[in-house]
Amino acid sequence: MKFGPVPIDEAEGAVLAHAVTAGEKRFRKAHRLSSEDIAALKAAGIRDVVAAVLTTGDLGEDAAATKIAAAMVHRNIEARPAATGRVNLHAEAAGVFTVDAKMIDAINAVDPAITIATLAQHAPVELGQMVATVKIIPFAVAGSLVEKAARICDAGEIFAVNAYRPVRVGVIQTVLPGIKPSVLDKTLRVTEARLVRSGSRVTAERRTPHEVAPVAETASVLARDNDVVVIFGASAMSDFADVVPAAIERAGGTVIRAGMPVDPGNLLVLGTLDGKRIIGAPGCARSPKENGFDWVLDRLIAGLDVTEGDIAGMGVGGLLMEIPTRPQPREPARPAGSEAKVEIVLLAAGRSSRMGGPNKLMALFEGKPLVRRTAERALRSKATGTVVVTGHQRERIRAALAGLDVRLADNPDFADGLASSLKAGIANVAHDAAGAMIVLGDMPGVSSKDLDSLIDAFRRSGGRAVVRASHLGKRGNPVLLPRSLFAAVAQLEGDTGARHLVEAEGLDVIDVEIGQGASIDVDTPEALEGAGGVLQD
Repeated sequence: MKFGPVPIDEAEGAVLAHAVTAGEKRFRKAHRLSSEDIAALKAAGIRDVVAAVLTTGDLGEDAAATKIAAAMVHRNIEARPAATGRVNLHAEAAGVFTVDAKMIDAINAVDPAITIATLAQHAPVELGQMVATVKIIPFAVAGSLVEKAARICDAGEIFAVNAYRPVRVGVIQTVLPGIKPSVLDKTLRVTEARLVRSGSRVTAERRTPHEVAPVAETASVLARDNDVVVIFGASAMSDFADVVPAAIERAGGTVIRAGMPVDPGNLLVLGTLDGKRIIGAPGCARSPKENGFDWVLDRLIAGLDVTEGDIAGMGVGGLLMEIPTRPQPREPARPAGSEAKVEIVLLAAGRSSRMGGPNKLMALFEGKPLVRRTAERALRSKATGTVVVTGHQRERIRAALAGLDVRLADNPDFADGLASSLKAGIANVAHDAAGAMIVLGDMPGVSSKDLDSLIDAFRRSGGRAVVRASHLGKRGNPVLLPRSLFAAVAQLEGDTGARHLVEAEGLDVIDVEIGQGASIDVDTPEALEGAGGVLQD
């Protein structure tokens, strides 16, 4: 390939290095010039262009990148069409990324014109995430170099996404005097949240004294019906003969490794029992933040073996204390910033008991039933979907929503309280949504613009914070919950709402001022009339 100024009479077939304007026509960088293009450039008085001229045996950047990518052997990965000399490769499943570093290094050593970059070894991967990219630096490269790079790929699998498999997990939590049940409850919720993305689940939880014999006995029982057993000790391991490793051996198992060079996560124990893996979780695993426990759990759920040598080799990159980490490593995919998807859960299952008979959601506002008016505002917002939870007078509510693009979730237990409706709604939120906004059906003052303000704030937080509507500094509704709280919602009972979760889970909270609409509901006939509504029988 020759690069530099090219006389216009010799430029047919050349690839432009810079954009060029000829009259009303603009030729973009990397455009290959045709005979018609040459005529237009001449007519505009252009005598030469800076371009790349392919010589015999050269391959254009897109063709070269495509050929190298096509030669690669990989699993659960899709190569996208080439553009601007680049082929991006994306995960076809969530899982753990593995890569043959020697093959990558060998390809990158062929020539500086040919490059490939990948995620780190054993990086967790979400469905659709880019895991590697092949990039040709110049506009063209010698075909012989492309052939050399492609031949390196003949050595075998270059990289893969090892897909997560649903596994059954048994959990043991040991107890000492003074440990609060709320701590154990939260630990279970955090563990369940870690398993959501893979479709895995906790099948059983047992709480035992912090003693070798009962832990060993319980581990033997749970290992029969589960793929993995996780033990949370009430006291951190302080010796390699402490309760958790000793219990594994008492049960007839083997301790593979006690202690790991990852911080936080140093006090992890890994063992086997009856062919099943047992993990003695470090204390940091009670938190959703990334730690060494995630590294081991990720690999096991993805079907990868974890040996003593594997754990010993985790020290480089194992200092997690001072780097940004995923706040909820086991969540489904949660795009950052403006791409984070938010769905609305519209609660419309209540009995309107304070109305004395009429259903307040059927009250007319501007000639429309309140529930329809609220749903229409939800649909006009930036939310990617709307779930309406029905219960009391479900057929009447559904009729009022006829023709609207909403998903209906019935709550047969609506009489049990608010928690049942929250659970029904969250259970129907799309799997790739980063958050769910809980919208009460009886708040006529909340507009589509208000909903958008909450969504914008949530996206600016990276999809991690709780976002609440407020008025004059007082918290109100709606409330937008990040996916990290979904598992906790599933544990609610009675008339408990989202406020309890916000206070209990300790997540960042962003209050967004939306005006009076945040605090106006229509629980009574007087309030409804004051808000401009007309009750119907």
